Amino acid sequence: MSVAATKGIAKRIAVSGVIAMDHLMTFPGRFPERPAADRPHVASLAFLAERLGIRRGGAAANIAFGLGRLGLDPVLVGAVGSDFADYQVWLKQHGVDTESVLVVPGEHTARHVCTTDTEGERFSTFRPGAMGASSALSLRSVAGRTGGLGLVVVAPGDPAAMLRHTEECRALGLPFVAHPSWQIGGMGRADLKYLISGASCVVTDEGDAARLREATGWSGPRILERVGAWVTTLGAAGVRIERAGHTPSLVPGIGSVAVAEPSGAGDALRAGLIAGVAQGAPIERAAQLGCVLASFALEATGAQEYAMDVRRLLNRAREAYGHTTAAAIRRLLTYAA
Repeated sequence: MSVAATKGIAKRIAVSGVIAMDHLMTFPGRFPERPAADRPHVASLAFLAERLGIRRGGAAANIAFGLGRLGLDPVLVGAVGSDFADYQVWLKQHGVDTESVLVVPGEHTARHVCTTDTEGERFSTFRPGAMGASSALSLRSVAGRTGGLGLVVVAPGDPAAMLRHTEECRALGLPFVAHPSWQIGGMGRADLKYLISGASCVVTDEGDAARLREATGWSGPRILERVGAWVTTLGAAGVRIERAGHTPSLVPGIGSVAVAEPSGAGDALRAGLIAGVAQGAPIERAAQLGCVLASFALEATGAQEYAMDVRRLLNRAREAYGHTTAAAIRRLLTYAA
């Protein structure tokens, strides 16, 4: 998979999927394990939250933000509400092209409301809002506006949009990365098979990897027959890379990271991975870049709050993977600030 980013490289990376606002609260205790004994059928619960953080999020926007931090001018493709103005300014300031984002008047941008207890257990609610309109967006039009696309990331979002954009990639001959994530459980078996078949790369976390096998009815080897590579993020353990006919490889994560919040690390890792493969790097090298970028996201509170400092990134890559890897990653950061 080879792509040229802008600024002298020929083609752009488009990232389609959900754009959201995250409302994150902390409950200073433990959630009960079961309903009250005298009313086992009642699931009405109330908690007094300690903190509230309202942050920019959504997998597509988070990945595009990471690519922007790496200097690749990604094109964000998704639907938002009329409350998007400030978020749009933020993304533009961080190198994201938002001209292909559809604003739906009178609707809200997707909302994710999550309360976490002291044990890390969560109650979450998601309202799609304007996200449902994203199936109206055409990658053909995006390619025409930008002068051509070299790679498309189909991140989780509206299922109809995910299928349309996958179909358009095939019709246009565009390589695409399939990142189904939480929509694995929201799509039918046939649609999910269609979504990943022919992908240059499928990206999951470990839990989603198991769900993908179950939801498609395909074994791991059968999935590998249909995709170029399968990349599974393993949290602190790093990344597992599988390809048909190859022995699986493991790229270790970055150790000794002071974790402020883990929620944005996965999307930062995917951004670094995609930035690497889009510039022709071997997938293991691209995963190393992803792991380093994820380590900065872990140290920040919020999926789009981490800084991108080339010198610090290269120092961290050198400490984790050695001088040769750091030198190779430096060549992938030509346009990073």
